Amino acid sequence: MRQPTAKSLTLDLLSTLSGRSLPIAALVAAGELLGLAEGSLRVAVTRLLAAGRIERDERGLYRLGSAAAPIDREVRSWRRLEERTRRWSGAWLAVHRSSPAPRGARRRAEERALRWMGLAELEPGFFVRPDNLKGGAKALRPSLLGLGLDPGALVLRADGLDPAREARARGLWDVPALEAAYDRGVESLLRSEARLETLAEGEAMVESFRLGGEMIRLLVLDPLLPAPLVDVDERRRLVRAMRRYDRVGRRAWAGFMESHGAPTARAPVHTDGGAALPMAHGELQ
Repeated sequence: MRQPTAKSLTLDLLSTLSGRSLPIAALVAAGELLGLAEGSLRVAVTRLLAAGRIERDERGLYRLGSAAAPIDREVRSWRRLEERTRRWSGAWLAVHRSSPAPRGARRRAEERALRWMGLAELEPGFFVRPDNLKGGAKALRPSLLGLGLDPGALVLRADGLDPAREARARGLWDVPALEAAYDRGVESLLRSEARLETLAEGEAMVESFRLGGEMIRLLVLDPLLPAPLVDVDERRRLVRAMRRYDRVGRRAWAGFMESHGAPTARAPVHTDGGAALPMAHGELQ
């Protein structure tokens, strides 16, 4: 499991508060538990504040800022993954770039947007996913734009792919790896859930933060493929296990958060994907 950075810890912790605020002392104390120096936490807070990703109220307390809202909405969506889907008719949702692929930060933002919405490249500049998301292309477009897609890109519903492209489209995702990850995730959550009750408070906080975040990254980045492309029951099983684990994790953090006047709406977890998954709170561009 990845070590959080001062930036990702700050964003991940504030994201649990549903708009409420947290003192810098709480961020520093949480950082110490996770091996982060006070100086690095204070520098991260200053930079995030300047970028608008966190805000400070009149009491000097910190909360998540408006610039972090699009990513926060997606991170929180793991609880209702199946509510976002509908029965698949066999049609596709597609995104076509109207200009060459951008570079640098703009390119990373577009890649993040496409991956978070489960799109994969079928042809150069042409990305598809099954049309099983509620709202179809009309709802997909604002989600993609909020995550960084170029406003000039074309978002549409695609029917009638030729047989060769249809076969390639269905094979764009590594389904065996997805299903194996669901199974491993459930087993890891069940083992940790049983162990947390036996750990000291600090140890339970750290373990639930790291493992919970790993599982939420898995769910948030899941392409939400429909049956018959993937075993949707296995994905639902992981969501149910993570909901239980979230309750256990919240208990592990309850004393710490209440001591700082900030009871959480959900358990703090480490959603920073690091270099391999530059998509979550800690890697928002």
